Amino acid sequence: MKKSIDALKSLGLPIGDSNVASFQSFSDGAQYRIEIPSTETPEAFQLILDEADRIGCPVHRISQGSGIQMLSDAQIKAFASLGAERNIEVCLFTTPRANFDVGGLWNAPVGKLIQWQVRGAEQIRYSLDDVFRACDLGIRSFLIADLGLIQIIKQLRDKGDLPSNLIVKSSAILAPANPASCKLLEEIGANTINVSTDLSTAQLSAIRQAIKVPLDVYIEAPDGLGGYVRHFETPDMIQFSAPIYVKLGLRNSTDIYPYGKQHETLALNLTQERVRRSKLVYDLIQREMPHAIMSKVGIHHEDLGVPVL
Repeated sequence: MKKSIDALKSLGLPIGDSNVASFQSFSDGAQYRIEIPSTETPEAFQLILDEADRIGCPVHRISQGSGIQMLSDAQIKAFASLGAERNIEVCLFTTPRANFDVGGLWNAPVGKLIQWQVRGAEQIRYSLDDVFRACDLGIRSFLIADLGLIQIIKQLRDKGDLPSNLIVKSSAILAPANPASCKLLEEIGANTINVSTDLSTAQLSAIRQAIKVPLDVYIEAPDGLGGYVRHFETPDMIQFSAPIYVKLGLRNSTDIYPYGKQHETLALNLTQERVRRSKLVYDLIQREMPHAIMSKVGIHHEDLGVPVL
C-alpha cells in the first residue's frame, strides 16, 4: 500500500476521497455559476431569458445537445446574438457521433456510452466542420464527447487556427469519475469538465485537489444519466469542489435528442421547468450558504465562452 500511496503523491494525485475545502475559483473569484442544459433552439434560449428575468434566476451558460449540424446558420446566429447581448455562454454540441452512423456497437448493451463518440476519421473531419462553421458565426464554446476531438481542438487553438478564447467543455457522457481521468481531460484541452453524475462530495473534492478547471455538476440529472435529485447537496459541492457550474437537468422527462419541430412544445416546457428548478437550487444556496460567491450575471468574464459578433 505504501508504494501506491507514494506513487500517487509523486504524481500530484490524492490518495483517498475526503472533503477538503476548495479555495479555487473562477477568474472573477466566484465559486459557482448556473448552467441550463438541453437548450435546443434560440426560441428555447429566449424563453430561458424571459423566465429567468421573471422569477429572478441567474443564468451564466446555456448548452445544447442535439448537435450543430441540426442548426441552420440563422439559428446559430440567433443563439450567438442572444448570448452576446446578455453575456451568457452558448455551448453547442459537435456532430456527427457514432449513433448518427451505420455502426451498431453503440446500440449494444455494453456500447451505450460510445454512442456520443466520434466514429472514424471522416467523422473527425465532419465534427471539425461543425466547429469551424459555428466559430465563423460567433460561437466560442463547444461540448464534446470524444477524447481525440478534444485534443485536436486544443492543438488547433494553440496553433491559432481556432480562436484562443475558445472554451472546450467535455460531455457528461464521458463520465470521468476519478482525479486521474479528470486530470487527463484537463491536459488534453478541456476547459470545463462534466463529471459522472453519481459522485459523492468527497469524490468531487478529491477531483478538485488534482485539477484547476471548473467542474460541471448535475445537481439534478436526467434519467439517461442516472436521474439523481441532489439539491440539498449543492452547498457542500460548492464548498468542497469549487469552482463549479450548477446544472439542472430533469428527472422523469423525455429524451428529445436530436431535437426537431415535432418536439417543440415539449422542449419549451422542459426548458421552462429547468429554469424553475435552477431557481429552487439558487434559493437553497442563499438559505444554506449565503456567503457562497456567485459570478455576477450580465457582465463579460474572461473564462466564459460568450459569443463574439
